[in-house]
Amino acid sequence: MSPYLRLLAITAFMAASLPLSAHDLVIANGRVMDPATNLDAVRHIAVTGGKISAISETALTGDKVVDAAGLVVSPGFIDLHAHGQTTEDLQIKAQDGVTTALEMEGGVYPVAAWYASREGKAPIHYGATVGHISARFAAFHPEMRVGQWGGGRSRLALLGPNPAGANKAAGPEEMQRMSTAIREGLDEGALGVGFGINYTPAATPEEIEALFRIAAERKVPAFVHTRAFGIAPIREAIETAKKTGAALHIVHVGSSGISDVPQVLQLIDENRAAGMDLTTEVYPYTAASTMLESAMFNPGWQENLRISYADIVWTATGERLTQESFERYRKQGGWVIMYMMKDANVEKAIAHPGVMIASDGVPFVDGKGHPRGAGTFARVLGLYSREKKLLPLMDALAKMTILPAKRLEAHVPMMKHKGRIAVGADADITVFDAATIIDRATFEAPTTPSAGISHVIVGGTFVVRDGKLVKDALPGRAVRVTP
Repeated sequence: MSPYLRLLAITAFMAASLPLSAHDLVIANGRVMDPATNLDAVRHIAVTGGKISAISETALTGDKVVDAAGLVVSPGFIDLHAHGQTTEDLQIKAQDGVTTALEMEGGVYPVAAWYASREGKAPIHYGATVGHISARFAAFHPEMRVGQWGGGRSRLALLGPNPAGANKAAGPEEMQRMSTAIREGLDEGALGVGFGINYTPAATPEEIEALFRIAAERKVPAFVHTRAFGIAPIREAIETAKKTGAALHIVHVGSSGISDVPQVLQLIDENRAAGMDLTTEVYPYTAASTMLESAMFNPGWQENLRISYADIVWTATGERLTQESFERYRKQGGWVIMYMMKDANVEKAIAHPGVMIASDGVPFVDGKGHPRGAGTFARVLGLYSREKKLLPLMDALAKMTILPAKRLEAHVPMMKHKGRIAVGADADITVFDAATIIDRATFEAPTTPSAGISHVIVGGTFVVRDGKLVKDALPGRAVRVTP
């Protein structure tokens, strides 16, 4: 054998003899909590090619090894109600343990363009319904490309104080445009149909029913902000869903139900027991937030919201409103915070079996906004589970992982790979300290990151590592229905 061939043989033998790392990443020694299987034990988790490749009681080797001793290793949190969809908004969410943030209530239109605009710009996974609000505005204002309702500054403000898209009854032409837009959005991969009926008060029950029927035909849920607040409009949505056969998700039951929350939860339980496909969610705050120029503040808003001027805060300055400032700022347009719920009712919803956690996080404007966009998930785990002992940690995790995944997975196959720790699942993982996790965002400093979250991994890539945001990490991918 020539010296050259002998050298090649020796090199090959040595290479074959060297120990190879079996995985890209190993999260070692963590307390793995998987609500999908009720696993709660120390395990080693391996990640390869963006997927969970092994779950082991014995040590694993990997190119990177992170020691998670003393920490909880959980599926990444899934937020079904995330209006804030900019890169910066999603980075703030990542620091709250969120790995998937979906705009399900307001929705978007046109859908394909919205998805395309976010490709390569997201630190966490993103997706949306096709929105009735946006479709309705486009039907009445076809010259506009409406996009995401509520994204950044209000698109409603561009249309003056009395936009037809909110306050004018739809005729046959507008109904046809709306129906076409909804079908088009579903064809382009939208995750369902989103309704903000309180923002489109001129939408008749017949209009809503017609669009619910499209959702039923396409076997996707209707995600609904009801026509008003309290049990009566929630009952209206439930009856419309039953009449059309549409699956129904009622958003933010704490603020939708306000003082009627106990009765609303009972109503939901009764209909679920009767076989209805019906779910709901809650955010862990007693204040809501929206745009002052929206139709929600049309005359009669005090009775609808059950609040007065002094219960409303102008986000930009932190001032409580008077009648004079209300009228002035309403013409200007911008975000407000409304104090309208009681702690006891919010707690009742958080503790209720089957009620999911979702933030309703609105976009931050110049660092101002509602802290729910930054602290919802850590607040539930730290304040309501650990400190108030309102619900066990595993139950709290289920509300933000497997339950939202199951809400979608029947019609969004990729969600079968999220919300769980399992071999073959997407490596969307949140690692946190159960003893210290807590929200730090306040109404004065609403973008402050949560504490106690060590690592957030999205598709196998660190977005948060050792408690710090990895600013250039943009591994988020579109969640959408594929043909």
